[in-house]
Amino acid sequence: MKTANIVSALLLAGVSSAQTPPGFTPAVTEKLEVTFGTKSIATGGQAMTRTETARQPTIGLSGAANGTYIWMLVDLDASTNFANPRAGQPANYLHTVLRDFKASGAASSAGITTLTTTATGPVAWFAPAPPAENPPHPHRYTNLLWEQPANWQIPAAANTMLQNQKLGFNVANFITAAGLSNPIAANYFNVTG
Repeated sequence: MKTANIVSALLLAGVSSAQTPPGFTPAVTEKLEVTFGTKSIATGGQAMTRTETARQPTIGLSGAANGTYIWMLVDLDASTNFANPRAGQPANYLHTVLRDFKASGAASSAGITTLTTTATGPVAWFAPAPPAENPPHPHRYTNLLWEQPANWQIPAAANTMLQNQKLGFNVANFITAAGLSNPIAANYFNVTG
């Protein structure tokens, strides 16, 4: 009994430290700071509204951020049927991929380094817009951040995925096609249509 409690506690600790939704791979433990206006995503799965998430968020990392980064936003709960979501199959939907993020200055007094970019692609900002569903169904919008390799150019296969395979987007396949390592930070929030 004691062993079962210890194992349960360890499993719970592992789940609670993940910054990606349960079951998402690759699991990421480092928190990506995500702020919409003045509202920060404090915990994974925090409920947000379409209005609150209409504008691109500010992102950041705890501590120093000396590299260049790629940020992605993907809806893990889209449907293959936009007109009638219940009639479709569950599918990921790629919303945004922006490159060339860098630290905009020193870390704040809270220890957060804000990352900014002037890039508008390879996939421009597309705000969360889950359709109204009955019963209401929250969509998990997952933010992922990668270190961008020096002189990185998007390989053709990865670019094809970004431009032509937004519905049913496969993050693991993109990582391989793009020649990236696993994400270094993540966060997710829920929006209900």
